[in-house]
Amino acid sequence: MSKVLTHTEVVTTDRTGGRRPREATARRWQNGAKTTVFHILTLAVLVVILYPAAWMVMSSFKPGNEIIGSVSLVPESFSFDNYLKALEGIGGVSFWTFVVNSLILALASVISIVLSCSITAYAFARIRFRGSRLFFLCMIATMLLPFHVVIIPQYIVFNQLDMINTYWPLLLGKFLAADAFFVFLMIQFIRGLPRDLDEAARIDGAGHVRTFAYVILPLMKPALVTSSIFAFIWSWNDFFGPLLYLKDPGMYTMPLALRLYVDQTSTSDYGAQMAMAILALLPVVVFFLAFQRYLVSGVATEGLKG
Repeated sequence: MSKVLTHTEVVTTDRTGGRRPREATARRWQNGAKTTVFHILTLAVLVVILYPAAWMVMSSFKPGNEIIGSVSLVPESFSFDNYLKALEGIGGVSFWTFVVNSLILALASVISIVLSCSITAYAFARIRFRGSRLFFLCMIATMLLPFHVVIIPQYIVFNQLDMINTYWPLLLGKFLAADAFFVFLMIQFIRGLPRDLDEAARIDGAGHVRTFAYVILPLMKPALVTSSIFAFIWSWNDFFGPLLYLKDPGMYTMPLALRLYVDQTSTSDYGAQMAMAILALLPVVVFFLAFQRYLVSGVATEGLKG
């Protein structure tokens, strides 16, 4: 039996059926507009952030007289003379001497931080001793203390110990677990490990030394790699510490070598400085790319609880 639709039902059906496609189309246009605006703003922020790096890279291929006062980002003619000057060294010191000095400090910092901070973190996280909470609070307080506050007392102490113009002022604190950031990072990681592992090792007759060496330390690989990456990068890029304690140009690191190209009393070679800066960035970039997955896994596992 056929049904005859009234005029009201036909109008309602047409309005409903016609409104839904229009609303869906308008919603798609609105979402597309928001996505487009978001991508444009993201690209604008990316350009602002990357422009200094792009300017430094392009300036390394420009002659010195075109770097200051030049409006164009792209050089008129690419030249590798700045890199050749940088590789020759400056101040009678070879470029590779600066590289070796930086590597010595960076690798020694990594080794000292991994050894001293891991042992200290295990003591705070697993061993109960009198005053442990007080010592832990004092350690956290050092993270809130600005480095510039202790510059003069530290310099006086190292000067009296005849350690100026040596690498000991830059490394001694790392061998004594003075970097509270790395100790705190490892403490939080160890606290996330189940204590059943310690109890099982203790039942087997292991003391704290064997428990740390054979049980806890192998499980700390993500935290150790994360600390190593940060220690290497921070030591390689450190400028103020070597500037304060190193006097002999033959002991200068890469950041100090960059300063030698800027002389206020004579002509500054900005082109060679930019080329040296690019060469100084390469080891850090390679080191970071090689261990990036360990860095991500180390940070990701900091919040895990056993």
